[in-house]
Amino acid sequence: MGFDISGLFNPKARPLLGLDISSSAVKLVELTANGKEGYRVERYTIEVLPKDAVSDGNIANLDGVVDAVKRAWKRLGTSTRNVAMALPGSAVITKKIIVPAGLRDDQLEIQVESEANQYIPFAIDEVNLDFQVIGPAPSVPDELEVLIAASKKDRVEDRVAVADAAGLSAVVVDVESLASLAAFELIERQLPDGGKNQTVALIDAGSNVMSLTVLRNSQQVYGREQAFGGGQLTQDIARHYGMTYEEAEVAKRAGSLPEGYEGELLAPFMENLALEISRALQFFFTSTQYNQVDHIVLAGGCAVIPGVDEVVATRTQVSTLIANPFANMVLSDRVRAKNLLADASSLMVACGLALRRFDPS
Repeated sequence: MGFDISGLFNPKARPLLGLDISSSAVKLVELTANGKEGYRVERYTIEVLPKDAVSDGNIANLDGVVDAVKRAWKRLGTSTRNVAMALPGSAVITKKIIVPAGLRDDQLEIQVESEANQYIPFAIDEVNLDFQVIGPAPSVPDELEVLIAASKKDRVEDRVAVADAAGLSAVVVDVESLASLAAFELIERQLPDGGKNQTVALIDAGSNVMSLTVLRNSQQVYGREQAFGGGQLTQDIARHYGMTYEEAEVAKRAGSLPEGYEGELLAPFMENLALEISRALQFFFTSTQYNQVDHIVLAGGCAVIPGVDEVVATRTQVSTLIANPFANMVLSDRVRAKNLLADASSLMVACGLALRRFDPS
């Protein structure tokens, strides 16, 4: 899935970096093939963004974001300039539709466009539209299920403009939630029995938003977002220690805060996070036929906090693990295993985007 821009949509033909611009940092990941099914992590980097450079998924400070991307790319030390990027879910309308099987590509495009007209509240020439065939429709064998995605062109152009200004080339523009799910497939293999017939709650707790995606046999059965994230902890640190927001964010990531920080600020924040997750699961149970989840997988910047999995498991009474899509990958000698282990959960989207170079399309 990806909005085809300027006829370049053939990621398989060229190396590609996963470039995730989140609300707090720029993240770059480069993967290569290693054997038949395996991957190798060549390099990755995380560069903190100025406060509010990205707000509600919108790039509010273009220069600040471009500078961070330039610094990240330089630090990465790669010659690859092609990138896969992603839009936040709030910027994209997605819809599953059913179409007859056996349509030619051009017929399928016409069908998708006419269906899209019904669901998109903008003129079709104002949007980038893409679709992906999921497979046979569950109930009707001679029909196909197709996922369509549409975003206003200016939202796509904003992301592309950042890449251009940083001297990079945006080859693919994906959706953050879909990139995250691509990385989740690598995590699902780590669950007992490969996660088969199990209900898994993927919690992505970033800087400002916490999203819950519930999956069963690789299919999403529920999704919900709420305003809560690690930015709250950064603000608490800044206020408590008289730092700027940027200084607090850097100190938080580096683990260089004064003694007493863990008891005074970190422990209460982890309890709050666990409580928010517990509430999100209750919403899921009351609005679906499900009444339990088998596993919680924690992703996003908040999941890098040491011991957060135990706090969440205690509060929810559900087996909890930290997302690590790189667990079964080989690491190049440029990547330090300890650092990657600490950062892995915040690299879900970047990893999913980096996987786009292996797409058969």
